[in-house]
Amino acid sequence: MEFARYDINKFSPRQMIALPLVLLFLAVVVLGFTTLTTGMPLTPGIDFAGGTAVTIFTSDSRETIEATFAEYPLLSVGEGIGDGKYIQFGPMDDDQYRNFVALVNENYPDAKVDQIGETFGKTLQGQAFLALIFSFIGVALVIFLAYRNPVSSGAVVLAAISDIAITAAAMQVLGIPLSLGTTAALLMLIGYSADSNVLLTTRLLKRKGKLDEKLSGAFRTGIIMTT
Repeated sequence: MEFARYDINKFSPRQMIALPLVLLFLAVVVLGFTTLTTGMPLTPGIDFAGGTAVTIFTSDSRETIEATFAEYPLLSVGEGIGDGKYIQFGPMDDDQYRNFVALVNENYPDAKVDQIGETFGKTLQGQAFLALIFSFIGVALVIFLAYRNPVSSGAVVLAAISDIAITAAAMQVLGIPLSLGTTAALLMLIGYSADSNVLLTTRLLKRKGKLDEKLSGAFRTGIIMTT
């Protein structure tokens, strides 16, 4: 794998850490700005903010569906297998919701309507936040107990924080809302990040040989895993 070979002496440690730190800084800026403007680091989906999801099977185009529900808080129109459509709406008051259901039944009699209350969504939101926090704390404790070295442990934990922050910022920039599915993905990312970083750090600390060779081997392993 020729592309994985490089001269570690070409760059100083400050140069090598510069790009990851810049990306982490930009991610923190994006998440901080979103928190100041919306109260949350990520835009919540209907799972957490509450709303209504409608599943229909129709040959109507996206434009036709958007025109049909123009008077309601339409969030997205997703297309599934065949003529399946998955439509998401924001929170509605009782009168608006009754009129909405009547419109759905009139145009799409076989539609399936699922509603998530705002209170229930906030409860899920709090539980998801606690799951992320406790899983990260648990991983950090295991790492510190395994290495018993503040420098090595801190580097692994900082890398995990960076992975989560950059991914969350990318979600916000790309318009991917925080849902139960994306929360599960972030939880998985915490585990993957810790696993890969522990593996690479162990290669440097536990294996014998020259530092340059160990760094090159860790780099090659990281590139293969990431690819």
